[in-house]
Amino acid sequence: MQLVVGKIGRAHGIKGDVSVEVRTDEPELRLGPGAVLFTDPASAGPLTVESGKVHSGRLLLRFAGVKDRNAAEELRGTILIAEVDPEERPDDPEEYYDHQLIGLDVVLLDGTLVGELTEVVHLPYQDLLTVRKADGTDALVPFVSRIVPTIDLENQRAVIDPPVGLIDLGQAEGAAGEAAGDDAGDGDVAGADAGADAGADAGADAGDAEESR
Repeated sequence: MQLVVGKIGRAHGIKGDVSVEVRTDEPELRLGPGAVLFTDPASAGPLTVESGKVHSGRLLLRFAGVKDRNAAEELRGTILIAEVDPEERPDDPEEYYDHQLIGLDVVLLDGTLVGELTEVVHLPYQDLLTVRKADGTDALVPFVSRIVPTIDLENQRAVIDPPVGLIDLGQAEGAAGEAAGDDAGDGDVAGADAGADAGADAGADAGDAEESR
């Protein structure tokens, strides 16, 4: 299975180094020296990581065969892709690969279905989960434990506890309200029927009393 692990940015210096936007929780493994990466576009690779370092908070990589700034600039915008065993799991049980998350049902704490998890967006400051809602629109949910307390791979669902305003649940609430209204209406009808039956019975009893007198 292939996973996107980075995107090449600007050239750095004159010896072929490039900045990389990291899109993996395991950069030491996926982007470490010796790693062989496929690319998008395919014509740019495969690329073998020769060396790497962190400079001013950014990951800088140097690839084999990329010897100067011009060659590095030609790689700008290239997507880096790693080949991963689909059965492989992160060492940390609280971490997940993107392919484990995509396709999960997203539900609230009470089990209300919100939608389907369609993408994991990796940003420098945090990851976001893209949730496709029933009306076809997308919502971005910060992938932090306070908002996403449970990932249940066995039951293929992600449980979220979103703050007010993060996800518009008006449609679901409206449906619930309609259901409650229908139930209440049924209760009113039942009450009216009961009242009618009671009235009829009372009238009949009164009639019998008149005849007996």
